[in-house]
Amino acid sequence: MTGIVTQNVNRQSGLIKAAEAGGGAWSFISKITASADATLSFTSGIDSTYKQYRFYYVNIHPSHDGKNWDFNVSIDGGSNYNVAKTSTFMQSQNSESGGEEGLYYKNSFDLGNGTGVQTLAQAVSNNADSSVNGFLELYNPSDTTYVKNFISFCTVEGGGGAIPQGNWAYGYINSTSAVDAIQFSFSANNVDTGDIILHGLKAWVG
Repeated sequence: MTGIVTQNVNRQSGLIKAAEAGGGAWSFISKITASADATLSFTSGIDSTYKQYRFYYVNIHPSHDGKNWDFNVSIDGGSNYNVAKTSTFMQSQNSESGGEEGLYYKNSFDLGNGTGVQTLAQAVSNNADSSVNGFLELYNPSDTTYVKNFISFCTVEGGGGAIPQGNWAYGYINSTSAVDAIQFSFSANNVDTGDIILHGLKAWVG
């Protein structure tokens, strides 16, 4: 049996078998563990080996309250993180008391060919039991013909605590140069603890 994903209908086994004609599987590349770091940067492992990259952020905790979780990319190996991006941002939320529910388009976090950081999660709480968790997917970053699309989803306790939020950010990196490094950070403060795990997915065979 090879691969992992297609149907597993009416079977007792938990294994999911892939189509024999081809497929793909996520491969571990590297992990960064935060320890009061101003930034967390991946400057290797992002190349033509994979068509799709996924960065999982797990229990990322800020040193200060109410800071945004951001990212930026580089096309020069991490010397500069200032590549133009066009994006949009949405958020859903509710409170533990059920009184602050809503779905919002947050145009203040959109970028229109901007070179600054892209916000992935807003106003993350630094309560002792709070953290941001989620993923960022980057598609075909080594391509030199097309812009590079990305999508992110985060779940977080925000608003000073007691307000679970879902945050979506998606758009494209407006460059036909290969993206070869990526950096994560909190706005103006350190990443206290947490892990970012990088995986790659090879192209599916049709």
